[in-house]
Amino acid sequence: MWDEAFPSFLIGLREGLEAGLIVSILVATLVRAGQKARLPQVWTGVAAALALSLSFGAVLTFTAANLSGHAQEAFGGVLSLIAVGFVTAMVFWMRRSARTLSADLKEKVQASLAVGAGALVLTSFLAVAREGLETSLFLWTNVRTAGESTGPLLGAAVGLVLSTVLCWGLYRRALKMNLTRFFTITGAGLIVVAAGVLGYGLRDLQESGLLGGGGTYAFDLSGHLDASSWYATLVQGTLNLTVTMTVLQVVGYVAYLGVVMTMFIEGVRGGAGAPASVPAPASAPASASASASEKGEAAKGEAGAAGAVVEDAGPVRAGRPRWVLPTALVAVPVVAAGAVIAVSDGKQESSATVTVSERDCGKGFGTPRPGQQVFQMHNTGDKVSEVYLVDPGSGAVYGEIEGLAPGTTRALTATIGSGDYAWRCVPTGGSAVTSAAVRVTGGGEVKTVKAVKPVSEDDLKGPLDSYKEYVNQGLATLVAQTRKLHDDVHSGDLATARADWLTAHTQYASLGAAYGTFADLDGKIDGRPDGLADKVRDSGFTGFLRLEYGLWHDQPPADLTPVADELAQNVAKLAQDFPGQDFDPADLPLRAHEILENTLQFELTGDTDMGSGTNLATAQANLAGTQELLTLLRPLLDERDPQLPARVDAGVKRVGDLLAAAHGPEGWTPVDRLPADARRKLNGATGQLLEDLAPVPALLEIRKAA
Repeated sequence: MWDEAFPSFLIGLREGLEAGLIVSILVATLVRAGQKARLPQVWTGVAAALALSLSFGAVLTFTAANLSGHAQEAFGGVLSLIAVGFVTAMVFWMRRSARTLSADLKEKVQASLAVGAGALVLTSFLAVAREGLETSLFLWTNVRTAGESTGPLLGAAVGLVLSTVLCWGLYRRALKMNLTRFFTITGAGLIVVAAGVLGYGLRDLQESGLLGGGGTYAFDLSGHLDASSWYATLVQGTLNLTVTMTVLQVVGYVAYLGVVMTMFIEGVRGGAGAPASVPAPASAPASASASASEKGEAAKGEAGAAGAVVEDAGPVRAGRPRWVLPTALVAVPVVAAGAVIAVSDGKQESSATVTVSERDCGKGFGTPRPGQQVFQMHNTGDKVSEVYLVDPGSGAVYGEIEGLAPGTTRALTATIGSGDYAWRCVPTGGSAVTSAAVRVTGGGEVKTVKAVKPVSEDDLKGPLDSYKEYVNQGLATLVAQTRKLHDDVHSGDLATARADWLTAHTQYASLGAAYGTFADLDGKIDGRPDGLADKVRDSGFTGFLRLEYGLWHDQPPADLTPVADELAQNVAKLAQDFPGQDFDPADLPLRAHEILENTLQFELTGDTDMGSGTNLATAQANLAGTQELLTLLRPLLDERDPQLPARVDAGVKRVGDLLAAAHGPEGWTPVDRLPADARRKLNGATGQLLEDLAPVPALLEIRKAA
């Protein structure tokens, strides 16, 4: 349990000592001023800050538990990033402000004494609430990262108790401690821990869909390292480094650690302020080195402060007992947190921990009651695993987690209705295991729950074969068109070449060339000058767009002949290579969305206009390619979401009509010459169509549960 407790122990020790030092300075200042009667005001502010921090933690926990699975990932990911920001700021703030911390607080206390009880309560409240809220947020993040609360909360409790003992020892001058070294070491440790939290938060955002790259792994060591071993568990618990991490996680971890740790070390070397010592109480002997004049000035100041209190505090207001203010300050955040929870949807059942492994798939899964449920899926095996909540009869999926690493726990939220339910665990390189089924009856308001019928590679084989045949036929046509374009340029007939260029280019665009469909040849056939040293004059700029630039910028045929030769050769090579190209069936559902993503990014912005002004013709060809793919996928979509194809068809027609309106007797209207209203409608319709297409990859994702 120590591996899960250590990060929380470190934050509890560090934050506890910071808050403790602040409280010690406040208390010592009052004691030296002879104002011990005002100490309850300090403790009232401290108690209110603690109540606020605990209530904040309760609201976070309840809010997260009542979100959907993707929303939980997004919520946790965003809060993880905020926690990293708070902890980073806290580390640098303490290093920068420690030198003047004691003096600043003494000045605030003296001002508070002159004003009255409320100001002193507020001073202590604000001083402690900062640390308390940071601690709550970071502890909540650590609990979610660990997947269980015992270790992190125990670690935090030990850290807070130890920090309390240290503060008491420092206050009583019974303990000598190099606080500069302490805050330097713990600050460096927290930066390392925060880097891990950042990586975990980025993974959450990837799983929620807010960030891409969730399937692009920097490394997967699950086949080489035992993720359940003590050393792997220790590294994961303390540093949040797992045997499987995405590229974004690794980049974020390394970048944060490199930049922040460098800045921190440079600040330490530069001699940034050392933490202040805690002033001694009134009973402690004054330093032997203090001069008599210094003691006299201190006594005058303390006497003046005490006099101000006697003068301004006044009698207790009639009808308001002394306990009203402390009780209100402590009760208000607690009541507010309770109100937030009370008005929330409390129908969700408490979490149940379910085992994921080849031997114990679904262990801990009892018969759930209908309604939204949270299941804590804990991988006790030694392989990364996919886990699905399924209908054991049809295989339909109610919820899923991808890439659950060994030794880790992640939440899966699903709505339970009447029917049969079982867990299916699919470890990497292993066989799928299905748990015993349970039957849920009743259901109340939740009678039936929509599930996604899984898609297998066999389901996509037919559409993929049809798509390949469509592309093969289209490439045969394209070879003939580029050969004619080649002949036009060689004969010097550039007017005909311009017309034939548009015919060939739109034919190529209609084949669904997006996101590297045709591998390296796509860049040679239809590459852009972006990123090239000499832009349009760079020798690496080839293909349709290079030829477009020359044809519409009056370059002589002699300059364009080698460009046309290379284009014709590359198209012929693509037609020859494509039948043997290895094509992942899982890419097919992505293609419909990706083609229009490219359209919105390049064609509708005019970014790829090299002079012909025909971006909208290319957009129309892209739309035709999208329609072809959707036609092939339609039977699968109809089975899973009958309303989606009709909605997409309407969107395709809307975009098609707007594009057709831009084509007149004079030819195509360039994007930058479209009326503002027409361009706005076209961009909006394309964006809406992209949103309508967004569910297609998820609906037709190849699931190993199939």
